[in-house]
Amino acid sequence: MRSYPSYVIILLASLLIATGTNFFLVPYKILDGGIIGIALIINYISGTKIGLCIMLCSLPIFLLAWFRERDIFYNSIMGLLASSLLIELLFPLQYYFLYYIELGSISSAIIGGFLMGTGLGLMLRFKASTGGTDLLAKYIQRYLPLNIGLIIFLTDFLIIGAGGLLISKETFFHSILTIISGGVATGLCTLEQ
Repeated sequence: MRSYPSYVIILLASLLIATGTNFFLVPYKILDGGIIGIALIINYISGTKIGLCIMLCSLPIFLLAWFRERDIFYNSIMGLLASSLLIELLFPLQYYFLYYIELGSISSAIIGGFLMGTGLGLMLRFKASTGGTDLLAKYIQRYLPLNIGLIIFLTDFLIIGAGGLLISKETFFHSILTIISGGVATGLCTLEQ
């Protein structure tokens, strides 16, 4: 059973992920790694809702968690639902944010990645996740003695590379900045004390 503070942290982390996605990455067509990166690629190509794509793309990973470790499944379902819902709820506010806050694409890539990495790191710290590649990273960490932030960075890099075939070189460069700053933030949040 989760405590009240852990629910608050998961909601705060989901808000950071939704803010990074909607206000910093989407306006410049920048990718992130993981399931969110896959959802962004689908959104940029077809216009499909990002939150819906995240949930659909996470389904196979959640099925694995359901059959292998139900505690991880239960710990991650709230993070997935909260972050997907908040991404959709904040999406219409992009215009207002961009109207009042002017940032370049490089600044947006770094800040967006850091916000998303912090949100993800907070979830992992409180034994939750959004159910994407961070959930896979938790499985991998059991067999390889690597920091979760590094594992997520490597999987993110693979997704960015695949997405690089569909986007411009400039967007690819910005996406690399996003996953680097996100990996640093996640790594800092998940350092063992």
